[in-house]
Amino acid sequence: MFPRGRKILLGVSGGISAYKSCDLLRRLQDNGFIVDVVPTQASLNFVGKSTWEALSGRKVHLDLWSDVEKVPHISMAKENDLIVIAPATADLLAKLATGRSDDLLTNIVLASTAPKVLVPAMHTEMWLNPATTENVDTLRKRGFIVVEPDEGRMTGTDVGVGRYPESTKIIKAINDALIATSDLVGKKIIITAGGTREPIDPIRFIGNRSSGKQGFALAMAAASRGAQVHLVTANTDLPSIEGITITNVETAEQMLAVLDFEFPHCDALIMSAAVADARVVNYSDIKIGKESLSTLSLVNNPDILKSLASVKRPGQIIVGFAAETISDMKELEASASAKLFSKSLDLIYVNNVSNGAVFGSEKTKGLIIDKDRNVIEVPEISKDTLSDILLDQLVSKLG
Repeated sequence: MFPRGRKILLGVSGGISAYKSCDLLRRLQDNGFIVDVVPTQASLNFVGKSTWEALSGRKVHLDLWSDVEKVPHISMAKENDLIVIAPATADLLAKLATGRSDDLLTNIVLASTAPKVLVPAMHTEMWLNPATTENVDTLRKRGFIVVEPDEGRMTGTDVGVGRYPESTKIIKAINDALIATSDLVGKKIIITAGGTREPIDPIRFIGNRSSGKQGFALAMAAASRGAQVHLVTANTDLPSIEGITITNVETAEQMLAVLDFEFPHCDALIMSAAVADARVVNYSDIKIGKESLSTLSLVNNPDILKSLASVKRPGQIIVGFAAETISDMKELEASASAKLFSKSLDLIYVNNVSNGAVFGSEKTKGLIIDKDRNVIEVPEISKDTLSDILLDQLVSKLG
């Protein structure tokens, strides 16, 4: 069984066997999956929206025009670890084979890079029609997993191939598909995100501009690859990620306290949080007057990475992040390499944040350097894509 929290999108198209997907949904939940249901309009003639919401315990989206500000076809494509469409009618197979995207479900499929499992169910004559067999062949060549329909009684008195398979057969296909992309199953990964704040008084603090988006992207990507993820987040405004453990902290010392406790039990630490370098010596319980701000006394915060690296056990991996204001790539590489070796890291990602670049953005650009001095130059890509690249590197080092 996969870790609780893995997310699956269940698409339901307009065949009479749509009612059988109610059983599939429940069995997926019993196996620890979180399931979003996206029914087509035609399928609602067989099973209604309220039924899907009651069974899944989750809001059901029906079209592209609701919650437009959340861009549901993109957000749901990113959030789910696998898409299964059961039943998949001949009409839906034809749409997918030709790349049509005229409703929410087909838009999600087109936008998603997750594994996709199709469960065709239709009358024998439709299943064996050359148009359908060609569409299925096309989809298989593109990487879709097609579960062969069963043979048995169809609608009315007809008997033949095309029957909706048993739920156990579909779940086996789902698990097999996830295993292929689940290279972090059984691994516990701690990821930090956001930026710490060091209070000066009840109103003011020393902080930084980190949004936490990269750390959250890493957490979601690691969870989707089967890892048990503990996200330690500092001062972020991002929504929680279902299925993972989240601990909220404010200061560097609070973050260190959590990591001191959790680090011995993890396989890897990815330290993407921006930790304040210093804190005030004497916190004031009342607001400090302007005239006193010019004489604040500061003390260095603990170097969290260096502290944890000193107690790292064999086989544990530590990944660091560095934000610099260095535009020359050679100098940027030299600066990051120095940090990597001084802190005894296994891997570091460094980027140039001059003029506020990267902070709060969906994009990033920089260098990945490992302790063997291998360097990967990362062009401007999404933080989601960088997450997968970094996790690929992590997996190769975990062995």
